[in-house]
Amino acid sequence: MSPTSLVTGSLGFIGSRLTTQLLDEGHEVIGVDCVTDAYDRSEKFARLDALREHPRYRHSGVDLAEESLDHLMGEVEVVYHLAGRAGVRESFTSAAKYRHDNVDATQNVLSSARRSPSVRRLVYASSSSVYGNADLPFAEDGPTSPLSPYGQSKLDAERLCLESDGDELATIALRYFTVYGPGQRPDMGLRIFAEAALERRPIRLFGDGSQSRDFTYVDDIVAATRLAATTQARGVAVNVGGGTRITLWEVLELLAALTGERLQVEHKGFAPGDAMHTGASLERATSLLGFRAKVDFATGYGAQVRWLRSRLSDDARAS
Repeated sequence: MSPTSLVTGSLGFIGSRLTTQLLDEGHEVIGVDCVTDAYDRSEKFARLDALREHPRYRHSGVDLAEESLDHLMGEVEVVYHLAGRAGVRESFTSAAKYRHDNVDATQNVLSSARRSPSVRRLVYASSSSVYGNADLPFAEDGPTSPLSPYGQSKLDAERLCLESDGDELATIALRYFTVYGPGQRPDMGLRIFAEAALERRPIRLFGDGSQSRDFTYVDDIVAATRLAATTQARGVAVNVGGGTRITLWEVLELLAALTGERLQVEHKGFAPGDAMHTGASLERATSLLGFRAKVDFATGYGAQVRWLRSRLSDDARAS
């Protein structure tokens, strides 16, 4: 009999990719996603329609922070807790939503996982936002100093997970570094840049463009997440990054080449809560997970741009 996994945030960018891969390999998957207002719900509903075509997929729309999950955990062996409210800027005006969706929800998931006799491991999706402007490269045993309510909520939830590691449940937290690729959330910079370029609209650039990010392709993230379910490591945080830093100016140069468009760039001030640079130390990922990113940024962003071009073309035909 195939093992059963529970994926929270199963209709999200990363969660749907993970869920689909598990299903395609014969796993039974229980997906939990209440389709919040974080971004356009139509994208999530489209993913739900696709997932429901798999006979081994079961869906629940419970609010993770409000309802017990005990009835879903009966046969589950691994919980992939990817659900959460993402986005730095909105968190300054909606801090309570972030506490509810990230911290309260995580506490409830952990409580049900600990009570279940079948759950052996929980993998938590944390974020590089926990580091703030720490010294590069960001190391898991180094200081954490979030710059936003979002980053703080992810750190608090991560701590809950790691403190729950024990005889009843093994836990591990993965600090994802700026995930991108086909299906990326519509509020994320790489998608916003590409859509503007393809539609020949001005690109709003916050900051001077010298900011750099350690971008990580979604399939690499999914691979690391699955490795975290089988590793012997537990009770620790592990960075998952692409392995190289790229400035926003370099992103825009590549985007111009990928689209064949001359970009119009509008400069804006630095956005509150955004780190100047991110870069992952990957020693733990290599030694504990056996993980190394496989997709370089040019290849991955090329795939994302092609996906967006096709999506925009489909939308134009539909209208």
